[in-house]
Amino acid sequence: MMFTIREAWTAVHGTMMGFGFIMFYTGTLALLFTLRSRLLTPEGVQRNVALLKTAIAIVAVLSWVAVFIGTYVSYPWYRAAPPAGTTELTMYARSFLLANAGKEAWHTFGMEWKEHVAWISPILATAAAAVVWRYGRGLKDSLVLNWTVVVTTLVSFTAAAVAGVLGAFITKTAPVI
Repeated sequence: MMFTIREAWTAVHGTMMGFGFIMFYTGTLALLFTLRSRLLTPEGVQRNVALLKTAIAIVAVLSWVAVFIGTYVSYPWYRAAPPAGTTELTMYARSFLLANAGKEAWHTFGMEWKEHVAWISPILATAAAAVVWRYGRGLKDSLVLNWTVVVTTLVSFTAAAVAGVLGAFITKTAPVI
């Protein structure tokens, strides 16, 4: 089975970056929650903080890479305008969605979310990473800081998850091939 270059970039954007984001995100949350455990020794706290710094940095990097690939590689193919007189629109995903009754919402809502709201994910992931890197061990002692990072990463994940689900449905409805 051969992929076109567009399909390959779409797979990197959605599947590979998304999978890595989910894996490191869950690790980040687990580390944040265990950091508050009274069972951790000082050495355990130090190890968890080091792992947390790495995991959250990877989450931020993966979310930025996914958004940049989506915005600057896949999205121009999605928005490509068909030549005048073209009636077969399957190669022009945006035009295909807008030309088919009942499918316009995939563009008007789905892609609007992906175009704009998805940028929240890397911004918040970076903010959470900055807090983790700045305060490190202080996250164990400060419930407010710890929960600030948890909530920030949850909102980041939610924005990415909604964008990912919409992207999967849009790609299923009008693939960028």
